[in-house]
Amino acid sequence: MTRWLETAIEKYRFVFGLFILFIVDLIWVLSSELTKFIYQDADYNKPFFTTYFKTALFSLYLLGFLWKKSWRKMCTAPTLGYEQPTQDIADEHANLDSLGVSRFSVREVSSLAITFCLLWFIGNYSYQAALSDTEAGIVNVLSSSSSLFTLIFAAFLPSSTLDRFTLSKLVAVILSIIGVALVSYSDLKIEKGFPVGAIWSLVGAVSYAGYLVVFKYKVNDESALDIRMFFGFVGLMNTIILWPGFFLLHFSGEESFQLPNRNQFLYILVNGLVGTVVSEALWLWGCFLTSSLVGTLAMSLTIPLSMLADGIVKGIDYSFLFYIGAIPLLFAFVAVTVLSKFDNADPVGDWIKRICCRKLENTDRDKVKHESEQREFLLSESDSAL
Repeated sequence: MTRWLETAIEKYRFVFGLFILFIVDLIWVLSSELTKFIYQDADYNKPFFTTYFKTALFSLYLLGFLWKKSWRKMCTAPTLGYEQPTQDIADEHANLDSLGVSRFSVREVSSLAITFCLLWFIGNYSYQAALSDTEAGIVNVLSSSSSLFTLIFAAFLPSSTLDRFTLSKLVAVILSIIGVALVSYSDLKIEKGFPVGAIWSLVGAVSYAGYLVVFKYKVNDESALDIRMFFGFVGLMNTIILWPGFFLLHFSGEESFQLPNRNQFLYILVNGLVGTVVSEALWLWGCFLTSSLVGTLAMSLTIPLSMLADGIVKGIDYSFLFYIGAIPLLFAFVAVTVLSKFDNADPVGDWIKRICCRKLENTDRDKVKHESEQREFLLSESDSAL
């Protein structure tokens, strides 16, 4: 009965994680379209400022220290072994200990945020810079190539059995890369030049994959860390560390510093609160409930949604090759989801093993047959000699 209940809970977590990732995809598509609107229609093409401001909004999560008593207690009672912890904190740690999970202290969460803040900012800034150079649909397709880097990184730093490397996952990711290659080729035709936005998208894909895999390796259970507190510290650290970037970009001529007007600020604020503060926390939660690879492949669902949005809102006509390239990307996501659902099934690996075993059996059979024929031949030769 207990085993059945654990299996049911695990399946519920996985399905719920997929639902969360789908909601995040919807938010990201709307956010990317709003970002393009800010850059082009609202005439505020400042990727660094918008990324810095939206990242700084993560700091709003730290207001939780004002009303969450458990957060404040963690500042003075970081571990269960601390003298006389409150009953609520003790119960919370006892529940985590029963699950084999160690709770991160506030100091540990802030240290973790320092480690990951730059990597997260690079990934997010690359995405924003890509949107300033190319269409949202193409950016989302190329960003979904993070699945390849996630598979590679997770093979060296697996956080759970769901991140285990299999040949079936490799085939799915290869199909995803084929789709990326087709879309990149259509990107060259659409932009009629070197796809700078495509390069930014791939840089962001590598950064996101590295950030997610290493983070899940260090924090293998969402119960061990409050995701909101983590992102709150990420926002605070980015705000403190990255402000010199304004001077660097301004005096280098890459991005002149200019404050947005009232309407531009309102667009950036709404986009930051919904498209960054809420969506990033939901995405990381969804990755914990599923797996690193499923979380990154879920980005591919933004492809048809972005196409639909670009077609309806902007009337953009993508080439037939673009749509063909999107098919293997979607197939890869579905395939990895199904494989993870069935306890990391590896049909490709099993098929190759069966072929190899069959060849070995045939080789052994041929060898035995050949030896038998040789013996019969030698016996017949011996009889003839007699």
